[in-house]
Amino acid sequence: MNHLRIKLALLLTYFVFAILLNSVGTVILQVIHSFQVSKESASLLEGFKDIPIAVVSFLLASWLPRLGYQRAMMIGVAMVMLACIAMPLLPAFWTTKLLFFTVGSAFALVKVSVYASIGLITDSREQHASLLNFIEGFFMLGVLSGYWVFAAFMDPAEPESLSWLQVYWLLAALCLLNLLLLASTPIPKVHLEPTRSARQDFVGMLQLLALPLVLVFIVSAFLYVVLEQGIGTWLPTFNNQVLQLPNQLSVQLTSIFAASLALGRLLAGVVLRHLSWYALVNLCLVGMAALMLLILPMTRNVVVPETVHLWNAPLAAYLFPLIGLFMAPVYPIISSVMLSALPKARHAAMTGLIVVFSALGGTTGSMITGLTFARFDGQTAFYLSLVPLSLLLLSLALLYRWHRQGSVPATA
Repeated sequence: MNHLRIKLALLLTYFVFAILLNSVGTVILQVIHSFQVSKESASLLEGFKDIPIAVVSFLLASWLPRLGYQRAMMIGVAMVMLACIAMPLLPAFWTTKLLFFTVGSAFALVKVSVYASIGLITDSREQHASLLNFIEGFFMLGVLSGYWVFAAFMDPAEPESLSWLQVYWLLAALCLLNLLLLASTPIPKVHLEPTRSARQDFVGMLQLLALPLVLVFIVSAFLYVVLEQGIGTWLPTFNNQVLQLPNQLSVQLTSIFAASLALGRLLAGVVLRHLSWYALVNLCLVGMAALMLLILPMTRNVVVPETVHLWNAPLAAYLFPLIGLFMAPVYPIISSVMLSALPKARHAAMTGLIVVFSALGGTTGSMITGLTFARFDGQTAFYLSLVPLSLLLLSLALLYRWHRQGSVPATA
């Protein structure tokens, strides 16, 4: 079994979806200009992405071990390739909704398959946590690349220009390359009980919700994604409308957020060798709150140079995205803690639940931030993120307590 080739296939698959999933903030900014869409309407794009993730994960996650993780990922990538081709051919807001609906549906297949495959090619909790953090860190490198790739196709002189849609030809070609790699990579299948039906697998996934550790983890994952997507999705618009930066520069500076997330997740693997996971996530959350309280006041009444560019933007535009360094380790750490507590045959079902509630959290965070942004201002919208952050501190305390007590039996 060539684990290196399998890891490469998983990384490229995640890289493609990283660009598309996290382009929603950039696309929101562009559809506001290109299609004259209101902020409230544009905020629905997060829902077109996240609700299909939740629905498809809920319905199909427990069945994917039977379909095969390799086949599921190939179906997902093929769906997205066709949706990318449609974007420049049929430029309209409805096509954008269709794209994110397709990306969301496909990502449900891909994320469950990637997370479950990690359990099949690792032999210990330490290896599992390390590979998961690495893959999530590589995901953020995809997000970082996406900001610059999209910015390269945007016209700063004419914000309403449709030139940005040409980026989807490049993304379709990347999907095709990914499809060819997946087709030539033998990804192992999980061993299932021969007498167990697909219906029993689905019921088993629902039964996981009865376990206290699983329930408090799901709450924690939901709150984290409310926080991350609320900030990440609306940061390009925040840069554009609060800091008064051009649309192209707004997207380019948002890449600092993605770079911070990538670096934070890659560093987490090193830090976890010397610090417990619970201590690290608490330090991260406190650091996030401190940075928000220090930097957001700097975004009021900013003075922007007449000719603003990448190197002379307001200081807050460079400092606020560094919140990603503190935010980065939280999600992969708690996901690994949860998956490592379960038998490998249950990883797909558990990942399905993770994806469902993460998707719901993403939609909730984006819509709340968008509505607050539209009715008040960007600073108020971002200050509101302190609420899920505080609740997350409480839920993680419960998660740590029940994890130490071993609330998930080996036969779950």
